[in-house]
Amino acid sequence: MRASIREGAALSRTYLIMNCLAAVVATYGLLQDSAAVVIGAMIIAMLLGPIAGIALALVEGDSPLLVRSLVAEVAGVAVVLATSYSIARMHGGLPLGKEVLARTAPNILDLAVALAAGAAGALGTISPRAYAGLVGVAIATALVPPLCSSAICLSRGMTGAAAGGGLLFLTNLVAIQCATSAVLVLHGYAVRTRLRGLAFARRFGPSVVLLGVIAVFLGYGFQRGLEQQAFRANAERALRAEVERSGAARLAEVRIGPGNVAGWSRVTAVVRAPWIIVPGSCARMQSAVRQATGRDQVELRVRTVLTRECDASRFLWEDAPGATDDFADGPL
Repeated sequence: MRASIREGAALSRTYLIMNCLAAVVATYGLLQDSAAVVIGAMIIAMLLGPIAGIALALVEGDSPLLVRSLVAEVAGVAVVLATSYSIARMHGGLPLGKEVLARTAPNILDLAVALAAGAAGALGTISPRAYAGLVGVAIATALVPPLCSSAICLSRGMTGAAAGGGLLFLTNLVAIQCATSAVLVLHGYAVRTRLRGLAFARRFGPSVVLLGVIAVFLGYGFQRGLEQQAFRANAERALRAEVERSGAARLAEVRIGPGNVAGWSRVTAVVRAPWIIVPGSCARMQSAVRQATGRDQVELRVRTVLTRECDASRFLWEDAPGATDDFADGPL
């Protein structure tokens, strides 16, 4: 097992070529918005080997292996980023699909997946019976696609999204290394006399601290995401009830962003109606949104798209009851 890990952690021409090819496949898969192609890139990539080398080096206190593994990982990452960035620059006019954007907003669930996959990868390495699961580990731990997503976004000046892709890669790397180290220790691959007190803290302290920081950051982001989803859902439900109660208007879109005042949120409702919604009606709708979301720092703006509706005999909603109260001073 040790020989296998050491071989996989080595920096070689084959290692660099395979990671370069994985980057090509992943980048085109992301630009095509093809999940199947992206999965293929995960299997081709060889970035997982040096991470296992880092884990073994920390467990056994092997400084030369640690240095070699770190150099190989950094070189592989550099090759992937450079390759993906170059391809993305050549195809700057292609729109970004969900496969790219999905890898720019990591959360605590990604960390849980990486920990479980890292443990499975370690078991697959040390146990012949679990070896067949290594392909699944390569897919679950997705190292190349986040890097390629980061490079694609960086090529278009989307620095925030690029940072998100980089954070996902770092999350996977640290989680896999920590899980692999834990499995190796539990299976007796450590020199236990060297894993006591300060020696243990020196070897694993930085990784554990970094993992904890990432977990807190991703957990906070995940909670914020849940709150934003709940806010949007409640706001949209309240607006739909207010807008569509006459039967003539339809809520077409809801947009949420920061307000003009710090701490406030702006909700923009796009409404299709046969008459213009007036400020009085907007105020009533704003009150409904505040009540539904439980937040008073909400500013509502309503954008009306005028429409006409008819059947085979006449225009509809020309004399709709309540139109004067709810919307404009009169129907179109």
